[in-house]
Amino acid sequence: MVFHQYDYLLAVGTIFAFLDAWNIGANDVANSWASSVSSRSITYLQAMCGASLMEFSGALGVGGRVADTIRTKVVDVKAFDKRPALLMLGMVCAIMSSSLYLTLATRFGLPVSTTHSILGGVLGMGMGALGNKGITWVGYHKSGALNLKDGVVQVFLAWIIAPVMSGCFGAIIFLATKYGVLLRSNPTAKGLFLVPIYFWLTSSLIVMLLLWKGGDYKVNLHDAQIPGVIVGVGAGFALLITIFLVPWMYRVVVKEDWQLKSWHILQGPLLLRRGEVPPPPENFTGVVRNYYEGHLTREELDARRSRNAAVVTDDIEGQHDSKVVSEVVSEQSDEQPKYVHKSLIGPKPDGPWYAPAVTFWWLKWAVLRGVDQDIVSSQSEKSVIAGDVEEIHARARHFDNKTEFLYTFLQIMTAAAASFTHGANDVANAVGPYASIYQIWKTEKIPSKAPVPTWILAFGGVAIVIGLWTYGYHIMRNLGNRVTLMSPSRGFSMELGSVITVVMATRLQLPVSTTQCITGAIVGVGLCNGDWRAINWRMVAWIYMGWFITVPVTGLFSGIMMGFITFSPHW
Repeated sequence: MVFHQYDYLLAVGTIFAFLDAWNIGANDVANSWASSVSSRSITYLQAMCGASLMEFSGALGVGGRVADTIRTKVVDVKAFDKRPALLMLGMVCAIMSSSLYLTLATRFGLPVSTTHSILGGVLGMGMGALGNKGITWVGYHKSGALNLKDGVVQVFLAWIIAPVMSGCFGAIIFLATKYGVLLRSNPTAKGLFLVPIYFWLTSSLIVMLLLWKGGDYKVNLHDAQIPGVIVGVGAGFALLITIFLVPWMYRVVVKEDWQLKSWHILQGPLLLRRGEVPPPPENFTGVVRNYYEGHLTREELDARRSRNAAVVTDDIEGQHDSKVVSEVVSEQSDEQPKYVHKSLIGPKPDGPWYAPAVTFWWLKWAVLRGVDQDIVSSQSEKSVIAGDVEEIHARARHFDNKTEFLYTFLQIMTAAAASFTHGANDVANAVGPYASIYQIWKTEKIPSKAPVPTWILAFGGVAIVIGLWTYGYHIMRNLGNRVTLMSPSRGFSMELGSVITVVMATRLQLPVSTTQCITGAIVGVGLCNGDWRAINWRMVAWIYMGWFITVPVTGLFSGIMMGFITFSPHW
């Protein structure tokens, strides 16, 4: 039987579930890709294409189990057994509360936890309908022993554990990279040696997620066989990297072979047989770029500010006119080349709106506006939250650009893995409650252990992709270089530390916040610069404030709405 009398609840739930998943994409996309874009390892458009693929794959492939955690282990669903429609209403209130709050947070540039948001909504609706008894605060085994994997307590523990754990993992990885490669003599050669090892670790983590977490597929392996498969697949991928990518890197970075293109990677060891490299053309800029472009060192920043102060002092004393001051400041600003953003949309052509050229421009604007953003330049803008970004960056050490180039490939790999795990975990925040709404509407009862339908996971994955594609840039501006100086080696360490934490949490079926994981990793890696002032603590505090207010705000709104509807006079 179908609850046709509650078709309107299903319709409302569908709309706000889509809005919630859209906000997850718009708000959380920066967690995985902000460091890659900020360090200029890839462009923002490339990041969005990669994120779209990995987010959807993670949501559709392995997102079901965490979705079940949100749906059945926070609220005591047995209390709704005789009133399934009440739970359906409650989940609608929860997802409305979450989606509306996330919309406001995203609009104001506040990177909040979407896990916190839906949790607050579910808590509020449970208390609004059943009071304090409607919430499973702490789980218990049948024997009566405490079970920290059930109930709200598991999420609170994850909030504490996730930032600390990811910060420690990120710091350990970066310190090993810093002292094992970046600060050593001939760091490029040592970096080439470690590239396959890091790829081994990263690919093993992805296999670990697929095997341990699972999805709609079955893994016919014994517990003793799983570690061997994880290590073996990772080693096989690392072997391919050693055969094909490492020789290409050697020729491009060490030998500076300017004639090689990306497709030459397929030639593998044959590249080592190439002869001497001819002189490059005059207009050749090189494959290795300056990843610290626009970021001044401590000495450079102090020197520039001293010159500016001297010019201003002379101007006040009447020794220089405004024209001289303008020329000097302009000359100093030209010392550091600025990142030039190339628009994908281009200027609007002249003519009426129905002209083919104008219509095509509006089509490009609608499709590409969300990815045609200058993220790198906007992160350098001063604001109340960002503070003095130049001062923060000047306290971080600059490393060899050739060695940093080696980590761009690793950073893309870790960003993709982080994006995949994000889709696997955070799709639950939208489709978990919606799965309950749909299943109650369809069966007129509360299913005990029914899996989340695949089409619902796809529904959530599509909404996440649309959100990140259209509005993901807004939150990314407040992450990346506004927190600490980003470079490929730092970003790789941050992302890998976050991935390790998320994979471990997924194994334990804890719906952790990817925002907390990446923020903890950023702080951990930033502290490894040797100066605690290399981190924008004002921005970190802004992010933490968003975490603290999310649960009360969404819980209060959901609880009030649920209470008013449940206990209002009726006839």
